[in-house]
Amino acid sequence: MPTDTHADQPSTPELPGRAAYTQFADRYAQMAPEKPHNALYERPATAALLGDVAGLSVLDAGCGPGIVSAELARAGAQVKAFDVTPAMVELARSRCADLNVEIAQGDLGQPLAWLADAQFDRIVCSLALDYVERLAPTFAEFHRVARPGARLVFSMAHPMRDWIDTRTRGNRPYFDTTRFGLHWGGFGEPKPYVEAYRRPLADIVNALLETGWQIDGMLEPKPAPEMKAVAPALYNELALAPAFLCIRARRD
Repeated sequence: MPTDTHADQPSTPELPGRAAYTQFADRYAQMAPEKPHNALYERPATAALLGDVAGLSVLDAGCGPGIVSAELARAGAQVKAFDVTPAMVELARSRCADLNVEIAQGDLGQPLAWLADAQFDRIVCSLALDYVERLAPTFAEFHRVARPGARLVFSMAHPMRDWIDTRTRGNRPYFDTTRFGLHWGGFGEPKPYVEAYRRPLADIVNALLETGWQIDGMLEPKPAPEMKAVAPALYNELALAPAFLCIRARRD
């Protein structure tokens, strides 16, 4: 979660997710399991939409260091996972070494050619789609590998929250998709420079509908009560307005 100052650095042609997380993969893997933004905010909301996964085949798309993959496997799911960052793939394999998880390297912005059609009962994508410029091709691939009746659950930065922040929108209107960069606080030094995309809510919803998904649940999360004790300022901030958006869609 961006918590620090904007940096006027030129965009790199490298994929924003891979470029960003290569800088601090180890630090992220160590801190994200207990970091309040993740453990007491985004992950509980995503899990609530995902529901019981015991006995189901689940794809963890953009798995990072395997935190969600491990939780899914321990809940009884058969998990396949992938991430674009080689360092994250290795960290995920280490975290999930004794669990029912298969992990590959793959790019959310490209066809998931190694995955078969109609393979998964659930697809989860936790805070990874912000690094994808065009959502419709990704949602179409999710639809292809999902079984009839499957659910897709994903979380993203809240489009209005990011637009209100002038560091992310620049001088662009709400309706534009913009690529921006920030130095992230909260993950030690040196502060990683992370680029991502901000887009309007309509572009997210329409990309789902155009690719055959039907929305059947949405959360603008509130912080877990436990956050008030460990991060009171963050709790007050997130209790006032959401930072993330969590959506569930079904494949009929």
